[in-house]
Amino acid sequence: MTERDIPDSWSSASGREPDQNKRLSRTEQFGETQPFDVPATGSTSKSVKRRKKNHTNSNSEETAQLSSTSGKWPRWLKSWTLWLVLLMLIPSSVGFLAMAMLLKLPAAPNCPSIFWPLASASVRLHCAQLAASKQTVNDLLQAIALVKQLPQNHPLHGEIDRFIEEWSRDILKLADQSFQTGNLEEAIATARKIPEDVAAYKLVNEQVDKWQSIWSKAEATYNGAIAEVKERRWQSAFMLSAKMLRVDNQYWAGTKYDQLNRLIATAREDGDKLGKAESLANSKVVDNILEAINLAESIGQESYLYQKAQEAVPAFGRKMLELAQAKLDKQDADEALNIARQIPESTKLQGETDDFIAIADAKRSAWIGNVSGLEAAIAQAQQIDPSRPVYNEAQQLIARWQLEIEDVAHLEKARILASQGTVPNLTAAIAQVQLIPASNPRGAEARQEIGRWNAQVETIEDQPYLDRAEQIAIFEDINSLQAAIAQASEIRRGRALYPEARKKIRTWVGKIERIQDQPYLDRAQELAQSGNLTAAISTAQQIASSGRALSQEAQTAIDDWEGQIRTREDWKKAQQVGAAGTPEALVEAIRLADRVSNNSILRMDANQAIDQWSQQLLEIARTQGQSDIARGIDIAKSIPRGSAAYSAAQEQIKAWQDFLNPQPEPQPQPSSVPESLPFPR
Repeated sequence: MTERDIPDSWSSASGREPDQNKRLSRTEQFGETQPFDVPATGSTSKSVKRRKKNHTNSNSEETAQLSSTSGKWPRWLKSWTLWLVLLMLIPSSVGFLAMAMLLKLPAAPNCPSIFWPLASASVRLHCAQLAASKQTVNDLLQAIALVKQLPQNHPLHGEIDRFIEEWSRDILKLADQSFQTGNLEEAIATARKIPEDVAAYKLVNEQVDKWQSIWSKAEATYNGAIAEVKERRWQSAFMLSAKMLRVDNQYWAGTKYDQLNRLIATAREDGDKLGKAESLANSKVVDNILEAINLAESIGQESYLYQKAQEAVPAFGRKMLELAQAKLDKQDADEALNIARQIPESTKLQGETDDFIAIADAKRSAWIGNVSGLEAAIAQAQQIDPSRPVYNEAQQLIARWQLEIEDVAHLEKARILASQGTVPNLTAAIAQVQLIPASNPRGAEARQEIGRWNAQVETIEDQPYLDRAEQIAIFEDINSLQAAIAQASEIRRGRALYPEARKKIRTWVGKIERIQDQPYLDRAQELAQSGNLTAAISTAQQIASSGRALSQEAQTAIDDWEGQIRTREDWKKAQQVGAAGTPEALVEAIRLADRVSNNSILRMDANQAIDQWSQQLLEIARTQGQSDIARGIDIAKSIPRGSAAYSAAQEQIKAWQDFLNPQPEPQPQPSSVPESLPFPR
């Protein structure tokens, strides 16, 4: 039997009793024989008997006809040749038909038409095998259902159990194919279709647990990578995605792995955009923040960073609003308004931006500083709706500006008076401004104007004293300078010209002190020039310690004279030490002589002595080197750089070192060997 005998869908329900016409149809389909012990539903044997009976009746009728017509046979029937041929054909035909019937193969059972309650085990097994050969879940389940109802003591029970185990595993394989393609629920549902009462059902739970474990681990790895992507930890995300290659599932190791890698790569590009946008936004430059907003908006909805990008856009807009507020705090209303009007609508700060623009525009009008500007500011602030968050601030500003209108009126009147520049007008202006309470908005400005105008009044009043003092001090003698000081002292502390008066007084006092102390300093200079440095220092010391005008100059002279004394002492001591003539004494003498100041008249003598002592050291070194080269080198090294003998000493040191450490003689090069030598004979 082939698969064409079984339709795509059939079940044991076909086993119910059919009507008579259908039974006859099945009989015709099955043919004349049945294989093995299959009972012939519709009874094939009965059909054969009916055919035999019909054949018998037919022969009887023919005999009767022959007998009725025996007296009337035609001539050709009386021929012996005809009867001989008939006698030869009939037996041979019967034998041929018998052999054909024996050799005819039995017809395969028509499984969908079988009445299953009466079907044998072999028929059930045969039809189940045919169904299972289609390798679909439903057919495999139908195959199991056909054979699992047989009793445990049936002879074919062992073979049937083997087939049920095989078909159950086939169902599990089909379920695993669904699992491998990413349909976990379908795979589990397919596996659980295996009947619980078959022995192979124990494999179902084991396989389902394995699938669920693989699936949950793959999902955890995938979700972990997504979480790393959202935090922009790309390296960690790629490491987690690599783990998916080791998942025992083609869907996760293939499709989802490729999807995750594309997602990470796309998210990384978006992350770079968002990082650049954040860097630009932190620069506090309006154009950079606008570019940052454009970059954040370019991140698509399919990106995992889309939400972060959308959250960043309002944050970037708020940075622009903060920049605008900073400009407004510095009373740069024009720039503040320019920044606020550039904030895009996509930042969702339109309401706050409009409120800021309304307040900033009103403040700009108020900062004009006149009554009309304040009135315009009040009118603008009154247009702010009570539902807006800045309504209370606007009302406070309105109240402030209303008070300020009165203050501005007082200030404008006072400034007109003060512009006359006379003491009475300035005094009247001060009185006008004092009408503004210190707590009013323009109170601080009023105090500043009062201070400025008071300074102008004091300057007008005190300038004559300072002018007369300068005229008196022009003679620059002690009496004139003292009179000038007395005149300038009339200007009291706290007055506008007091700092200038004190500065001039200090200058005139210094001139008096110079006139008084200069003779003493001149005397000290004369003593120093005569060589009596000690007396000069004593004379100048009185001026240096007084703290008067010439004290610094006197102290400078004293330091110079003390240096000259130390130079003479060092030169004298160097000469005494050098007289000993030993290497150590000569080295110490050179050191002391080198301390003589370059500005001293003794420096030339010191240089000559240093050259002489250096030459002596070189001669001693050469003499010592004849018996002790190492000692000679040490002495020669003590000759100072810049002395007359320094170069000769260095050459001598090198000669001695070459003598002590000779260079190895070069080894003779071996003569080249000819490429070929004649063999001796």
